[in-house]
Amino acid sequence: MPSDVKPANTFEEGLKGASERVAEFQEEKGLLKRVQHWLHQTPSAVPLFVLIVALVVFGFLSPNFFKAATLSTILQQIAIVGILGCAQSLVILTAGIDLSVGAIAVFSSVLMGQMSFRYGIPAPLAIGIGLLLGTAMGFVNGWLVAKVKLPPFIVTLGTWQILLASNFIFSANETIRSSDIAKDAPALQFWGQSIQPGGIKVLYAVFLMVALVAILAYILRHTAWGRHVYAVGDDPDAAELAGVRTKRVLIEVYALAGFFCAIAGWVMIGRFGSVSPTASTGQLGNIQSITAVVIGGISLFGGRGSIVGMFFGALIVGVFEMGLKMVGTDPQWTFFLIGLLIILAVAVDQWIRKASA
Repeated sequence: MPSDVKPANTFEEGLKGASERVAEFQEEKGLLKRVQHWLHQTPSAVPLFVLIVALVVFGFLSPNFFKAATLSTILQQIAIVGILGCAQSLVILTAGIDLSVGAIAVFSSVLMGQMSFRYGIPAPLAIGIGLLLGTAMGFVNGWLVAKVKLPPFIVTLGTWQILLASNFIFSANETIRSSDIAKDAPALQFWGQSIQPGGIKVLYAVFLMVALVAILAYILRHTAWGRHVYAVGDDPDAAELAGVRTKRVLIEVYALAGFFCAIAGWVMIGRFGSVSPTASTGQLGNIQSITAVVIGGISLFGGRGSIVGMFFGALIVGVFEMGLKMVGTDPQWTFFLIGLLIILAVAVDQWIRKASA
């Protein structure tokens, strides 16, 4: 009989141990799910964490990193990228992509400059026309995507080439010098002006970028139009069944993106002083804005993310560039590390998306 009792106890203990392991697994899985859901609801948390870590690391490696002048320089360097990032964020939230943001910015700046100097239009009016034409360029992108139903990647790849070519043709490769602008059309350089509290230079462009991020963040989170943008990116068919005019929203998103790009073009004139059709923003603005958006936690699949996260993403790029430069490393390490961050950001996004599955 004792031999019969022992297996029974062993069997009961085995069941108990198995149930404990299952409970432990379920608890662990539950914790993982809670983290996923929290990150899904707070997409800017990851880029904020990365930004804080980067600041701490570079602050430790370089004693001059936390000087006000250094932080001010970082903000000045990301002003244009941050504004282009606002444009790119809107498009990517609708599950699209805009490869023409840099070209629209440069062409808009050239239009403002040439209208003022070649055609004698007063600078404020030339700026207004440039903003309007930049919005029209975005509208064309949106119309082709929404009405003709062409893929956003192909549409904006095509308009990127068209706008860059138009930029060179219209400007005849002519650069308008900073001294001429300062003398005859100072309004074009408005965003290059600065305040200097305590001797620290802060461009007006930095205040504009922060204001645009704040306004857009409020619109996307607290207005019906903002919720429609997220709905179109998350599930356009369901959004349409719910009464959202998806085609109209898409056109409005691309048009507004064009407007932001034109603002970035105006800021470019103030930031660099001159009007140049060969400005690097035309070639690099697309990649820089997409980088800020992806690292900032906005999903490339649409429907999830925040403008604040994009702002953190732009800051991360600026911090890495400045920090590595101050540490004295090879500049190529910047591209290496930013590339790693992009891949990790997409991987994290894929993992977070499983929370809503």
